[in-house]
Amino acid sequence: MDMDKRPPAGGGDGCLVGVIRIPVKIVAVLVVLPVRVVWELLVAAGRAVHRHVLGPLYVHVVEPLLRALGWLLTTLFKLVFVWPWVGLWRYVLTPVGRGLAWVWRGLYDQVLAPAGRFLTARVLRPLGEALAWIGRGGMRYLLAPLAKGVTWIGWVLGMTLFVWPWVWLAAAVYRYVLTPVGHGLVWLAVAVFRYLLRPVGLGLAWLVVAGYRYLLRPVGLGVAWLAAALYRYVLTPVGQVLVWAWGVAGRIVAALWRGLKWVGRVLVGWPASQVYRHVLTPVGHAVREVWRTGRSAVREARATVRRALFGTPPVEPARSRARTLGSTTAADAAPADEISLPRRQG
Repeated sequence: MDMDKRPPAGGGDGCLVGVIRIPVKIVAVLVVLPVRVVWELLVAAGRAVHRHVLGPLYVHVVEPLLRALGWLLTTLFKLVFVWPWVGLWRYVLTPVGRGLAWVWRGLYDQVLAPAGRFLTARVLRPLGEALAWIGRGGMRYLLAPLAKGVTWIGWVLGMTLFVWPWVWLAAAVYRYVLTPVGHGLVWLAVAVFRYLLRPVGLGLAWLVVAGYRYLLRPVGLGVAWLAAALYRYVLTPVGQVLVWAWGVAGRIVAALWRGLKWVGRVLVGWPASQVYRHVLTPVGHAVREVWRTGRSAVREARATVRRALFGTPPVEPARSRARTLGSTTAADAAPADEISLPRRQG
């Protein structure tokens, strides 16, 4: 009656599937689900911190601070390295260059050119004519002193016309142009440092100190507190739960393995040993005895038929007997007694 029962049409899970599925569900609930929950909490916390702390902090504090610092550095660079040189070139060097050019043109037009024409017309030409006349007149012994005098006069004229004016001009430029310009640059540098760089440096230092004291330090303390709280109230309990779950899962798996071993021993090992001991071993012994008895009967019947048909077997020659199974030595030794089939059967 029990063998005629069939499983329902929809099918069903066996006991082995149920035994495996229950530990898998337990491990999933105790290990996978807490890890997934912690991961989702960490992702949500990271998104919240990025959305409500880091994003507004960057948008409202860091980015304006960087823009202000960039503008301040650009303005400071222009103020220190661009505008002074542009002002020096535009308001000092260009007017000084134009003044020097005007002075040179005036000096050349009013002094050098008339002096040259005067020297050429009033001094050099008459002097040349006098020298030529003297030379033509045969003033042989006055040529050397005259040459020395002309050399001295030329040196004096050259120094007076071409050296001392430039020396005077350089001294005047140094005294009335370069010295005031240098004093003005020094005063400008002192004023820039005193009224611009020093206040800007003090403001930047105060801004850095205030940002560290009222922004970075509280944020750092908050992040440290959050990390400590997360480690103490989330990671530590989760780790303890995972360790406990791992121990429980190990015990469950060990118990399942022992149960499976017991089930295998009860359902397979013990019945197999009983069948081998009480069924297969007696059957094997009986088959072996039957086989031996049948083989002996067949041999006896075959020997009887051979004796009835052919009689006793003929005696073999010595050489042939030396190679039979009855010999115990080599071919040249004395052969052993021939053992006939009827004698061996008897």
